[in-house]
Amino acid sequence: MLLKARTEPMELIALRNLNKRMELSSQDKFQLWTMEKGFTGEVLFDRMTENLAEERYIIDDLLLKVNNSYFQLDKVIIAQDAVYLIDIKYHEGDYYLEGDKLYSVQKGREYKNPVIQLTRSETLFRQLLQNLKMNHLVRATVVFNNPEFTLYQAPMDQPIILPTQINRFLLGLNNTPSKLDESHKKLAQTLLSLHQVKNPFSNLPVYKYEQLEKGMHCRACGSLNTEIDQFDLVCGKCGTHERIEKAVVRHIEEIKVLFPEKKITTQTVYEWCNAKVSRRTFLRVLKKNYVLVGKTSDSYFE
Repeated sequence: MLLKARTEPMELIALRNLNKRMELSSQDKFQLWTMEKGFTGEVLFDRMTENLAEERYIIDDLLLKVNNSYFQLDKVIIAQDAVYLIDIKYHEGDYYLEGDKLYSVQKGREYKNPVIQLTRSETLFRQLLQNLKMNHLVRATVVFNNPEFTLYQAPMDQPIILPTQINRFLLGLNNTPSKLDESHKKLAQTLLSLHQVKNPFSNLPVYKYEQLEKGMHCRACGSLNTEIDQFDLVCGKCGTHERIEKAVVRHIEEIKVLFPEKKITTQTVYEWCNAKVSRRTFLRVLKKNYVLVGKTSDSYFE
């Protein structure tokens, strides 16, 4: 049973939007590319675990805090025999382990060893269980699920699942009987209540409202080369059509992500979209999709 589904990280959404409206540094572009790949890998593995049999609680993308230390878990599966902590990696290409380091053969780049990261998360999770006075067996695993991934010199005693082993790993889970009781339910409810909504690891580039390019961008390719054609926003680059109301709502949500402290007013949306449509149209969309707060000239929408 899926108790918490995965959603796109706010940092990823913000970086996507910034990439359309300013020139990101090479480091920020690499961060965006890395996050896109990582999220793709997580979603693909989610699909593979959708049909797990028996009784199991599944919690995706859990951020916890123990003794002032934060740690993130890509997937938690609560079963009768154990609590499975799964870290998902979607690396592509040839890699090798050397000591505590993970290296890419093609790029010659050093990456953090996911096993070390997982060990830290596992230790903190065990501490959390101790604090909660809950007794559950914990099994932590790193899953590399990109079919184009190869790991040389992989030690056999490490908690690593390679692409060719994933089906057997899931089959093993499926073949293990699992009947949950109140202790499992209590654990699941507690973990959900402890989930940290605000991610302290978020690392966005510095940006200001004034420096970002204004306009309405295409939902498909992100181009700001768009025009209004009757009731549609039309992209001049890829030809994608989108109903104006949906496009306006999309851009309002963009403002809320990039500038959460900014009040949403007709004028704000009008400026952000570079006056692509009339204030009257923006007001109509705001009234239909959001709640008006206040009745004076300082009123805004939530």
